[in-house]
Amino acid sequence: MTTKDTAIGVVGLGAMGLGMATTLASNGFAVKGFDLSDSRRNLAAEGGVTPCETLADVFAGTEFIVFSLPTAKDVAAVVEANLEALKGAADRVVIIDTSTSEPDVSRDLAAGLNALGHGFLDAPVSGGPAGAASGKLTMMIGGSDADVARAAPAIDAMSAKALHVGPSGAGNVAKLVNNLLAAAHMVTTGEGLKLALSAGLEPEQALKVLNAASGKSMISDVHFPTWVMNDRFDSGFTMGLMRKDVRLASELAARTGAALPLSVEVARLWAESPLDNADDFTRMGAFRPAANDNR
Repeated sequence: MTTKDTAIGVVGLGAMGLGMATTLASNGFAVKGFDLSDSRRNLAAEGGVTPCETLADVFAGTEFIVFSLPTAKDVAAVVEANLEALKGAADRVVIIDTSTSEPDVSRDLAAGLNALGHGFLDAPVSGGPAGAASGKLTMMIGGSDADVARAAPAIDAMSAKALHVGPSGAGNVAKLVNNLLAAAHMVTTGEGLKLALSAGLEPEQALKVLNAASGKSMISDVHFPTWVMNDRFDSGFTMGLMRKDVRLASELAARTGAALPLSVEVARLWAESPLDNADDFTRMGAFRPAANDNR
């Protein structure tokens, strides 16, 4: 059971971090939040989060610290910059890294923090900003059984489904596999609807068939009706973020020797698309002629 005495820090108050921070606050945690942006800290304050001017303020006296950062390099840098605070902590601190990071980085951080008496969970999430704001994320978690159990109250507050898939790094591997497939499904579903359109079948009717048959995926079932068919393209997940995840998956394949010929083509399509990194990733599914010219 959570109380106002259970202190949680959130580092990174972007589209995902802000939602997680306010969700934790609404569930009775005493939440402190840090972001480089004044406006994001102010938004967090409106949601019941205590805004912090420095990372040191977040690390002081917190039992759990949630990271929502762009890259593995950022995650490692924050940990490195706050080692002294962690060394001086009286109780075990568990860092819950919800960033889509790199398995090897997470393993190294977990080993280093464990040597100091602290825990590190790689716990990337799926569900987008709406899932973060409603506490309905899916979390795929790598780390020790003991740290997962210790962090369970915070994890339960942020997620509708939490899957502990293995030791440190396993959560990152699972997320990269998931996002590689999502990137592929975005392209293949768009191409399937383009084929339907060119052959005289209304794409809306073709999509009904896909979602009632074996061609269905979450991309076809959720993303296309919500953000592609109506040309909204505002899911909240950018081209730049998906490009990063596809690149990380490709690098993981290269390091492990996995031969993924179709994934190589998917990676090429995402890397070479003329769409801007700031564009919504759902634009890669655009299938109508005017929109398809942009891909």
